[in-house]
Amino acid sequence: MSLYHYHSLPLGSKHLSTLSHTAPPQTARKMTFYDDIYPFYPLQRTSFIFSGALLTIILVFLVLLTSLLLILPGIRGKARYLWMVRIIISLFIGAVIVALNFTNDWAEGWTTTNATYKSFSNAVVDAEIGLHVGLYGINVTLRGNPVMQLNETIDYNEMFSWQDSLEEEYQEALERGLPNPILYIAEKFTLNSACGLIFQYRYSGRYASATLWTAFCCWLVANILLSMPVLLYAGYMMLATAAFIFFSMASFSTIMNLPKCAFSIGAGTFVTEYSHSFWLALATGVLCAVIGMAVVLFDCLIPEKLKQAFSVAVESEEEEDAYSETGYLNSVFLEEGPVSVITLANV
Repeated sequence: MSLYHYHSLPLGSKHLSTLSHTAPPQTARKMTFYDDIYPFYPLQRTSFIFSGALLTIILVFLVLLTSLLLILPGIRGKARYLWMVRIIISLFIGAVIVALNFTNDWAEGWTTTNATYKSFSNAVVDAEIGLHVGLYGINVTLRGNPVMQLNETIDYNEMFSWQDSLEEEYQEALERGLPNPILYIAEKFTLNSACGLIFQYRYSGRYASATLWTAFCCWLVANILLSMPVLLYAGYMMLATAAFIFFSMASFSTIMNLPKCAFSIGAGTFVTEYSHSFWLALATGVLCAVIGMAVVLFDCLIPEKLKQAFSVAVESEEEEDAYSETGYLNSVFLEEGPVSVITLANV
């Protein structure tokens, strides 16, 4: 039996729909002031789906990959497969380096507990609360278990960026009446917090982002050099790319050397640990280091085969002599001999 009934009231040419709550006849419940509906707060918020910046990066690199793969049919022999592998690996490295600047899962922590939902209310919800740390800010998630509780969809994902001013975003969150667990975690990153998390994460994130962009520039230079007969320097630039990726990881790791601030919500407690983006950066750095060392080693051992593999082989002296021997000369100039400068001047 439904607990809600809709009544349509005529008002001129329009109708108003009202919602009345009917208690079940078996159990009588005393109506409260809020009646599970909190005034001045939005009843439902749209949950975060996917980052627009990451979607843009993926689409850009997919377009580049598609356009470069279109030229593969014009390449003959085994060089076609070498070009395909080279393009895929190179674009994967570039996409990862750029995307790591905008991901929000360098460090994560979560817990499942019963917590007070909103201010001025004793309502408690069973939810999973998570903190996702990126280089430019944090994401705080709150997902009910089950999602539908208190006549509301509890599925939040709020972004707080310290690139401009996290204090202003925290004040806006207070005005919007976000749930208490989200406000509690966001308050830990304000300037007035005793933990001082904002100083640890802000500066480590800035230096990590700067070194990642430097790694991206090294990656661009390495790709340019791989198309030229200077493969040794291309290998050096790939090693430099790996080094700057490792520097970014070292910069972000400084937050783990300080005393950790525990987040206690209800009966649950959690701390942040390294997450997907950190390990993806490590894997990408190792891949760049392996490629760089392989290029440098092969350039010292088998330089000619390496240049042939990258289609930048230089003609040897014997090939140049062969071309000069099979060249053609104009017999007219050979029979008439050299033309004097005076004759050319008179002409």
